[in-house]
Amino acid sequence: MFIQLIQGKVADEAGLRQCMDRWRDELQPGATGYLGATSGMCSDGTYIALVRFESAEAAARNSERPEQGTWWAETERCFDGPVTFMDCAEVSEWMGGGSDAAGFVQVMEGHSRDTARMRALLTQVEGEVQKARPEILGGTLGTDGKDGYVEAVYFTSEAEARAHERIEIPDDLRSLFEEENELMGEVAYYDMREPVMESARR
Repeated sequence: MFIQLIQGKVADEAGLRQCMDRWRDELQPGATGYLGATSGMCSDGTYIALVRFESAEAAARNSERPEQGTWWAETERCFDGPVTFMDCAEVSEWMGGGSDAAGFVQVMEGHSRDTARMRALLTQVEGEVQKARPEILGGTLGTDGKDGYVEAVYFTSEAEARAHERIEIPDDLRSLFEEENELMGEVAYYDMREPVMESARR
């Protein structure tokens, strides 16, 4: 799987929704290799989208379509300032990956000195997290092949997520979670309180 992270401050939210609706109706049927997306507005006006493709090649083919370029030229005008992209060719899913049933999604973006170790730790604690945090439906971790990463965690609801944040971590797991936090470095958090989940129509 390949994930492209798209983010930017929005100037015209209604216009952006219209553009996204048009992409789903008119352009998505021709996007070979498109798997789906998780997107949403954050409270500070930032729009986040995690767009999934079968491969980096499939994503590149989509970007090269003339109709995609025309659509993006219109869509880009809905943003206030530059839109940034992160291409993640290394993607891991844990606890089954993302879920279209999520009522709340938290996205974490940052840089790590060891993204491979981050991925290994997520796999190592997956079973214990599933028992201790039943409101977590799953997650994805994408890395850009350098030190950049984006992690998305899918929850049943924000209320459940906040309530379980205060749960005491068992002693035998504390060192692993502390190592994971250290590896994540300085993190930017983005909360999607009304996430839009989409899986490709087949």
